[in-house]
Amino acid sequence: MPIKIPDTLPAFTTLVEEGVRVMTETAAVRQDIRPLQIGLLNLMPNKIKTEIQMARLVGASPLQVQFSLIRIGGHKAKNTSEEHLLSFYETWEEVKDRKFDGFIITGAPVELLPYEDVTYWDELKQILDWTHTNVHSTLNVCWGAMAAIYHFHGVPKHQLDEKAFGVYRHRNLAPASVYLNGFSDDFQVPVSRWTEVRREDIAKIPDLEILMESEEMGVCLVHEKKGNRLFMFNHVEYDSTSLADEYFRDVDAGIPIKMPHDYFPHNDAELTPQNRWRSHAHLFFGNWINEMYQTTAYDLEEIGKGRN
Repeated sequence: MPIKIPDTLPAFTTLVEEGVRVMTETAAVRQDIRPLQIGLLNLMPNKIKTEIQMARLVGASPLQVQFSLIRIGGHKAKNTSEEHLLSFYETWEEVKDRKFDGFIITGAPVELLPYEDVTYWDELKQILDWTHTNVHSTLNVCWGAMAAIYHFHGVPKHQLDEKAFGVYRHRNLAPASVYLNGFSDDFQVPVSRWTEVRREDIAKIPDLEILMESEEMGVCLVHEKKGNRLFMFNHVEYDSTSLADEYFRDVDAGIPIKMPHDYFPHNDAELTPQNRWRSHAHLFFGNWINEMYQTTAYDLEEIGKGRN
């Protein structure tokens, strides 16, 4: 089944051109099934790019998915037009009475700020608490993962001496995990962050299980069974050119930046990077959606009931 998104969303045309099956509102209502309800809380400045990255992976599922775009109500986006936000996004206040099978919280360019200094931290804390009662399974990504694991478990973030930037080898630590079904023992994942969470802090918390890790970059993916949460600290969703875009942006702005590790062929920034993580990105999202489908309640109103 295809992903259900508005016909006029910019991601619609991009996904169709890439061969991802999408569904119009008219076609969706003809199918007598309950689509999975997945929300995307998009904290990134370039919201359209992030919409496409996430919709591409969610839309590859054989299940019908209704994809809802959500934003922080009290924060004004600087790099996305107001027209786009009003046309395609709802604020969390507008959806907080709904239930979702899945919910994705993205990263944000505020890594170097203490959490409490982020302008929308109070609203984000409310949203994180709300996911406990209104969402069956939450996928937190990059800064969103660091914020969530700090909020729920007090795991601190640590600033790095230099940016963790490039494509790095990772190990599958839990081959029996439903989220890593079909994963290789060794695979590659894009990394782009100025901070990290550390294994020794996570290991103190019995509810947390480390699923992916890199010898060079540390913890990548953590699962919390009790709250049905995933914390993905790196960027399996990235496009082939995402790291290049970040690199050239900083170079053009005169910001000191090292060339991304093991990314450009022969370390030549004039050569087109090859995507070596796409298959595992699709596998990870497919596993997440399949597990969600297998375990969520058919009646949306039952989601979250019985959680302490």
